[in-house]
Amino acid sequence: MRQAGVIVPAGHESPFGNHWSPVTAHCIAMRIGQGYDAHRFAEGRPLVLGGVQIPHGLGLAAHSDGDVLVHALCDALLGAAGLGDIGRHFPDSSVEFAGIDSRILLRRVVAHLEENAMRVVNADLTVVAQAPKLALHIQGMREVLASDLQVEPSRVNIKATTTEGMGFAGRGEGIAAYAVALLED
Repeated sequence: MRQAGVIVPAGHESPFGNHWSPVTAHCIAMRIGQGYDAHRFAEGRPLVLGGVQIPHGLGLAAHSDGDVLVHALCDALLGAAGLGDIGRHFPDSSVEFAGIDSRILLRRVVAHLEENAMRVVNADLTVVAQAPKLALHIQGMREVLASDLQVEPSRVNIKATTTEGMGFAGRGEGIAAYAVALLED
């Protein structure tokens, strides 16, 4: 039988009906994961988001550098891969991770993906913060994270939003981040 210019072996019906194509004939497994993280502001710490230091009077309280964007991304990647979460791999009870640059954790997560024959297709991230304003830093964050994920910057999207004064982020108590990641294996 011939569909879309490709021969379908006799006795094999296409699971895609009339939409069978060479692309669907060799399906690639896709995996999606989501992540979330939040930290409260703390004095005397730098503010790091997406691997970029942001000028602000307060940083984020955490065992590591407190990069909520990278932490949410790590959870999304680990979740998509079925490998648990960031706390399982990098527990905040371990002195090994005290003050660690979260990009190191992200690169270790990417190495775990590679060990499991998976790669990042794209990531979409959202930072929730009343302040500081992040528009001038988003492109730098995209480039940094794309480098660590081993993808083109066009495959990493970052958005920033406020909560219009509602909730802990709206009251200026801290910052939250959401991430969605797509993997293929």
